[in-house]
Amino acid sequence: MKGDRGRTSSESGRRRARGRLSVTTWGGALVTGIFLLAGGILDGVYAVVQVLPDATYSVDGRSLPGGKVAAADSHVKEVVAAFGRAEEAVQRQDVDALLQFYAPAFNYHGLKPEGVRRIWTEVFEYYRNVSSTHLFSDIRLIREGDHLRAEVTCTGGLYGTDRRSGKAVTLDSWFREVHYLISEEGRWRLLGNKGDAPTVAPFSSVPHHPLF
Repeated sequence: MKGDRGRTSSESGRRRARGRLSVTTWGGALVTGIFLLAGGILDGVYAVVQVLPDATYSVDGRSLPGGKVAAADSHVKEVVAAFGRAEEAVQRQDVDALLQFYAPAFNYHGLKPEGVRRIWTEVFEYYRNVSSTHLFSDIRLIREGDHLRAEVTCTGGLYGTDRRSGKAVTLDSWFREVHYLISEEGRWRLLGNKGDAPTVAPFSSVPHHPLF
Protein backbone atom coordinates (compact mmCIF):
# COMPACT_ATOMS: atom_id res chain seq x y z
CA MET A 1 0.00 0.00 0.00
CA LYS A 2 1.36 3.39 -0.93
CA GLY A 3 1.85 5.85 1.88
CA ASP A 4 -0.54 8.81 1.95
CA ARG A 5 1.50 11.85 2.84
CA GLY A 6 0.49 15.34 3.91
CA ARG A 7 2.05 18.61 5.04
CA THR A 8 0.44 21.22 7.23
CA SER A 9 1.43 24.24 9.31
CA SER A 10 0.36 24.70 12.92
CA GLU A 11 -1.56 27.67 14.26
CA SER A 12 0.52 30.59 15.45
CA GLY A 13 1.21 30.88 19.13
CA ARG A 14 1.72 27.19 19.76
CA ARG A 15 4.95 26.37 21.52
CA ARG A 16 7.02 23.26 20.89
CA ALA A 17 9.10 21.88 23.74
CA ARG A 18 12.56 20.48 23.06
CA GLY A 19 12.40 16.89 21.85
CA ARG A 20 12.80 13.99 24.23
CA LEU A 21 13.01 10.59 22.59
CA SER A 22 10.78 7.74 23.70
CA VAL A 23 11.68 4.33 22.30
CA THR A 24 9.08 1.73 23.26
CA THR A 25 8.95 -2.00 22.59
CA TRP A 26 5.88 -3.78 23.88
CA GLY A 27 7.12 -6.76 25.84
CA GLY A 28 10.60 -5.20 25.91
CA ALA A 29 12.34 -2.49 27.88
CA LEU A 30 11.14 1.07 28.12
CA VAL A 31 14.10 3.32 27.35
CA THR A 32 12.57 6.67 28.34
CA GLY A 33 9.24 8.16 29.34
CA ILE A 34 6.38 7.81 26.85
CA PHE A 35 4.83 10.88 25.24
CA LEU A 36 2.74 9.78 22.28
CA LEU A 37 2.10 11.94 19.21
CA ALA A 38 -0.59 10.68 16.85
CA GLY A 39 -0.55 13.36 14.16
CA GLY A 40 -0.19 17.12 14.22
CA ILE A 41 1.73 19.36 16.60
CA LEU A 42 0.74 19.76 20.22
CA ASP A 43 2.29 21.65 23.09
CA GLY A 44 5.05 19.60 24.69
CA VAL A 45 5.14 16.83 22.08
CA TYR A 46 8.11 14.47 22.17
CA ALA A 47 9.58 12.05 19.66
CA VAL A 48 8.37 8.46 19.69
CA VAL A 49 9.62 5.25 18.06
CA GLN A 50 7.14 2.50 18.89
CA VAL A 51 5.90 -0.93 17.84
CA LEU A 52 2.13 -0.73 18.25
CA PRO A 53 0.57 -3.39 20.51
CA ASP A 54 -1.62 -4.71 17.67
CA ALA A 55 1.19 -4.77 15.11
CA THR A 56 1.38 -7.71 12.71
CA TYR A 57 4.64 -9.58 12.32
CA SER A 58 6.00 -12.21 9.95
CA VAL A 59 9.29 -13.98 9.26
CA ASP A 60 9.86 -15.36 5.75
CA GLY A 61 6.12 -15.20 5.12
CA ARG A 62 5.17 -17.00 8.36
CA SER A 63 2.91 -14.83 10.52
CA LEU A 64 3.53 -14.63 14.24
CA PRO A 65 0.80 -13.47 16.63
CA GLY A 66 0.65 -9.99 18.03
CA GLY A 67 2.74 -6.89 18.53
CA LYS A 68 4.10 -8.17 21.84
CA VAL A 69 5.74 -11.08 20.06
CA ALA A 70 7.13 -8.73 17.43
CA ALA A 71 8.53 -6.31 19.98
CA ALA A 72 10.21 -9.13 21.91
CA ASP A 73 12.08 -10.37 18.83
CA SER A 74 15.76 -9.44 18.87
CA HIS A 75 15.74 -8.37 15.21
CA VAL A 76 12.73 -6.12 15.77
CA LYS A 77 14.42 -4.56 18.79
CA GLU A 78 17.44 -3.83 16.59
CA VAL A 79 15.22 -2.20 13.95
CA VAL A 80 13.56 -0.02 16.62
CA ALA A 81 16.99 0.85 18.03
CA ALA A 82 18.19 1.91 14.55
CA PHE A 83 15.30 4.35 14.23
CA GLY A 84 15.99 5.51 17.78
CA ARG A 85 19.62 6.30 16.94
CA ALA A 86 18.50 8.18 13.83
CA GLU A 87 16.03 10.23 15.87
CA GLU A 88 18.68 11.07 18.46
CA ALA A 89 20.91 12.31 15.63
CA VAL A 90 18.03 14.43 14.32
CA GLN A 91 17.55 16.05 17.70
CA ARG A 92 21.29 16.77 17.94
CA GLN A 93 21.23 18.01 14.33
CA ASP A 94 24.18 15.70 13.68
CA VAL A 95 24.09 15.03 9.94
CA ASP A 96 27.12 12.70 9.99
CA ALA A 97 25.54 10.46 12.64
CA LEU A 98 22.17 10.57 10.88
CA LEU A 99 23.67 9.47 7.57
CA GLN A 100 24.83 6.26 9.28
CA PHE A 101 21.16 5.21 9.22
CA TYR A 102 21.16 5.18 5.40
CA ALA A 103 22.58 2.24 3.49
CA PRO A 104 25.20 3.08 0.84
CA ALA A 105 22.69 1.66 -1.68
CA PHE A 106 19.84 3.91 -0.46
CA ASN A 107 17.78 5.13 -3.41
CA TYR A 108 14.36 6.76 -3.32
CA HIS A 109 13.25 7.86 -6.78
CA GLY A 110 16.83 8.86 -7.57
CA LEU A 111 17.52 10.43 -4.18
CA LYS A 112 20.77 8.93 -2.88
CA PRO A 113 22.83 9.47 0.30
CA GLU A 114 24.63 12.56 -1.03
CA GLY A 115 21.26 14.15 -1.75
CA VAL A 116 19.96 13.09 1.65
CA ARG A 117 22.90 14.88 3.31
CA ARG A 118 22.14 18.09 1.44
CA ILE A 119 18.46 17.96 2.34
CA TRP A 120 18.96 17.27 6.06
CA THR A 121 21.45 20.14 6.13
CA GLU A 122 18.69 22.37 4.75
CA VAL A 123 16.17 21.06 7.27
CA PHE A 124 18.47 21.98 10.17
CA GLU A 125 19.27 25.34 8.61
CA TYR A 126 15.62 26.39 8.41
CA TYR A 127 14.18 24.62 11.48
CA ARG A 128 15.12 24.00 15.10
CA ASN A 129 13.74 21.48 17.62
CA VAL A 130 13.37 18.95 14.81
CA SER A 131 11.97 15.56 15.82
CA SER A 132 9.89 12.74 14.37
CA THR A 133 7.39 10.06 15.31
CA HIS A 134 7.41 6.47 14.03
CA LEU A 135 4.54 4.10 14.88
CA PHE A 136 5.10 0.62 13.42
CA SER A 137 1.99 -1.40 12.52
CA ASP A 138 3.49 -4.20 10.43
CA ILE A 139 6.98 -5.72 10.40
CA ARG A 140 8.16 -8.32 7.91
CA LEU A 141 11.56 -9.98 8.11
CA ILE A 142 12.85 -11.66 4.95
CA ARG A 143 16.03 -13.68 4.52
CA GLU A 144 17.89 -13.43 1.22
CA GLY A 145 20.99 -15.62 1.33
CA ASP A 146 23.30 -14.12 3.93
CA HIS A 147 21.28 -10.92 4.15
CA LEU A 148 18.27 -10.09 6.29
CA ARG A 149 15.80 -7.47 5.06
CA ALA A 150 12.91 -5.78 6.82
CA GLU A 151 9.77 -4.15 5.50
CA VAL A 152 8.31 -1.88 8.17
CA THR A 153 4.92 -0.19 7.78
CA CYS A 154 5.04 3.15 9.59
CA THR A 155 2.74 6.06 10.41
CA GLY A 156 4.23 9.26 11.75
CA GLY A 157 5.59 12.68 10.97
CA LEU A 158 8.48 15.13 11.04
CA TYR A 159 8.14 18.29 13.13
CA GLY A 160 10.12 21.43 13.84
CA THR A 161 10.06 25.12 14.69
CA ASP A 162 10.62 27.69 11.95
CA ARG A 163 13.75 29.64 12.85
CA ARG A 164 12.43 32.90 11.39
CA SER A 165 8.80 32.94 12.54
CA GLY A 166 9.11 30.79 15.67
CA LYS A 167 6.04 28.81 14.58
CA ALA A 168 5.80 25.09 15.22
CA VAL A 169 5.16 23.25 11.97
CA THR A 170 4.52 19.77 10.67
CA LEU A 171 7.17 19.40 7.99
CA ASP A 172 5.78 16.10 6.80
CA SER A 173 3.36 13.35 7.82
CA TRP A 174 2.80 9.86 6.48
CA PHE A 175 0.30 7.05 6.82
CA ARG A 176 1.32 3.40 6.42
CA GLU A 177 4.53 4.23 4.58
CA VAL A 178 6.65 1.10 3.98
CA HIS A 179 10.31 1.48 4.92
CA TYR A 180 12.76 -1.03 3.40
CA LEU A 181 15.81 -1.82 5.55
CA ILE A 182 18.79 -4.17 5.35
CA SER A 183 21.03 -5.53 8.06
CA GLU A 184 24.64 -4.59 7.29
CA GLU A 185 27.67 -4.97 9.55
CA GLY A 186 25.46 -5.65 12.55
CA ARG A 187 23.22 -2.60 12.01
CA TRP A 188 19.93 -1.99 10.27
CA ARG A 189 20.07 0.68 7.57
CA LEU A 190 17.44 2.25 5.35
CA LEU A 191 17.36 1.23 1.67
CA GLY A 192 14.31 3.23 0.57
CA ASN A 193 10.57 3.68 0.92
CA LYS A 194 7.47 2.56 -0.93
CA GLY A 195 5.41 5.48 -2.17
CA ASP A 196 5.31 8.27 -4.71
CA ALA A 197 8.09 10.85 -4.83
CA PRO A 198 6.99 14.19 -3.32
CA THR A 199 6.48 17.11 -5.68
CA VAL A 200 6.25 20.00 -3.20
CA ALA A 201 8.62 21.08 -0.43
CA PRO A 202 7.83 23.58 2.33
CA PHE A 203 11.15 25.35 1.80
CA SER A 204 13.87 25.70 -0.84
CA SER A 205 13.21 24.00 -4.17
CA VAL A 206 14.17 20.44 -3.28
CA PRO A 207 11.53 17.81 -2.44
CA HIS A 208 12.91 16.31 0.75
CA HIS A 209 10.56 13.62 2.06
CA PRO A 210 10.32 10.82 2.83
CA LEU A 211 13.78 10.65 4.31
CA PHE A 212 13.12 8.03 6.96
